[in-house]
Amino acid sequence: MTAIRITDRAGVRELALDRPEVHNAFDDALIAELAAAIEAAGHDPAVRALVLTGAGASFSAGADLNWMRGMAGASEAENRADSLRLARLMRSLQFCPKPTVARVNGAAYGGGVGLVACCDIAIGADTAKFGLTEVKLGLVPAVISPYVVAAIGLRQARRLFLTGEVFDAAEARHIGLLHQVVAPGALDEAVAATLKLLAKAGPLAQHEAKRLACRVAGLDEHAAERTDHHNAELIARLRVSPEGQEGLAAFLDKRAPAWVSR
Repeated sequence: MTAIRITDRAGVRELALDRPEVHNAFDDALIAELAAAIEAAGHDPAVRALVLTGAGASFSAGADLNWMRGMAGASEAENRADSLRLARLMRSLQFCPKPTVARVNGAAYGGGVGLVACCDIAIGADTAKFGLTEVKLGLVPAVISPYVVAAIGLRQARRLFLTGEVFDAAEARHIGLLHQVVAPGALDEAVAATLKLLAKAGPLAQHEAKRLACRVAGLDEHAAERTDHHNAELIARLRVSPEGQEGLAAFLDKRAPAWVSR
């Protein structure tokens, strides 16, 4: 059973995270399949644009509970390797040579926010909710941080990284995570209008335009890979730390962590 549903139509490849029963949460299989699918689309001459969305009511709820349970009991080295796999996924989307559009049909948390931030264009339903809630578990959004900071800016990232608060689609648009917010019933029309604009541009020019924007902003793929290793070290260390272990245990046990005043 695959975790990604792939649809091709008129030069557009849609990748739908297809685990609706767990709100399209990340596990090892989804991460590996999505990274491979993005890389394949980027090298396929028949693909002019890539659309990323979620099946069911959510875009992506972030980490899968069983995956988190496994990581809570894993060694620091195993957590580091796990983080590097997620980093590869984000890097493949951020630097995909084709235009990428996030069709944000519902809630996006943690790594789901990272996927939105890595896309060139993000269009969301006005009912969608967002959150970078890692600090509530004694963790940080390490792997996705370069792309989220690039999307929403340092000032907003500092606030959201520290509070872990949940925010709505209007706020996501205000801070730059989303470019456009529409009613759920208008989402397909809005995405289609953007794809129509993308289809009018030269594919080589679009590829070079993406590289230009990233270069001017100081985002380099090779530098990003080096940063990924530092961030993987950080999240691995935090996951096995006493605070990280308590945060993960509290989340899995559905209780408040020890640092929250009763």
